Amino acid sequence: MNLKEIERVVGMIQSHIFRNSNAYATGMLKSHFRGSGLQFREHQIYVPGDDVRFIDWKLSARSDHTYVKTFEEERNVEIVVFLDLSQTLFYGFNEVSKLQALIEIIALLYLLAGETHDAIRVIIWANKTINLPPKKGKEGLTLFISMLEKLGVIDKDGKVNVKHKDMTNSLPEESKVAQIKTFLARRKEVIYLGDLSLVNDKKLWDKLLDKKHMHCFRIYSPIDKNHDLPFLFKTKNPLTGKSMVTDLKGKDEKALFLKERYKEIGVHERYLEKFVRELV
Repeated sequence: MNLKEIERVVGMIQSHIFRNSNAYATGMLKSHFRGSGLQFREHQIYVPGDDVRFIDWKLSARSDHTYVKTFEEERNVEIVVFLDLSQTLFYGFNEVSKLQALIEIIALLYLLAGETHDAIRVIIWANKTINLPPKKGKEGLTLFISMLEKLGVIDKDGKVNVKHKDMTNSLPEESKVAQIKTFLARRKEVIYLGDLSLVNDKKLWDKLLDKKHMHCFRIYSPIDKNHDLPFLFKTKNPLTGKSMVTDLKGKDEKALFLKERYKEIGVHERYLEKFVRELV
């Protein structure tokens, strides 16, 4: 996929995102992720209801009016997004795969960051860890789509390649959790996106979900919580590489974790809208 094709795909995704997300999404993102401080903006004449702590007494003493200082927030927020790829992301509902939903969510974050002047760092867990540099807006989205194309995850039209058979993710859970903790220690806002199908040690993740800046989103399809019909899914063991068959019948309908920082989003729902709502 050359640069012009990537830009065409980015334009298509951008148009789709803004048609399917609410207009207030930018404001919600901006109000949720706080900046690093306040920067003086200008003086305004005091009116009842203004915070008296911000009265500029020296300026007011030299004038016939009482003035207050106004400030604007310094943004500089870096949001770190972990995309946890797995073979089970390639199925979904009504021709929308779970992976497509996650790609659109990340695209939405890039586009919103372009409005709020934040930066999005995407770390992809696949057959290796891919760390994309912090970007925002269309530039970041172009970089992200280009990497997905290199991985063979999407085709030249920007659609998820459901025939992709070599999706491996052999990174140990301890390493994944350690990477997340590294960014949390730097006070970065961290978002996990995946279906958690490769989780074996729930205790590791349970402790992680108590962290203040952690936001964990599990994407699921109706099949993941099916109780009535058997569903056999053929995958490869991420450690041995051997084929294995997983029966998803009888999955518990309860949430995987009962934590405030943990949310579940169905691919059959209005997932972009729900993501923004759940984020705040």
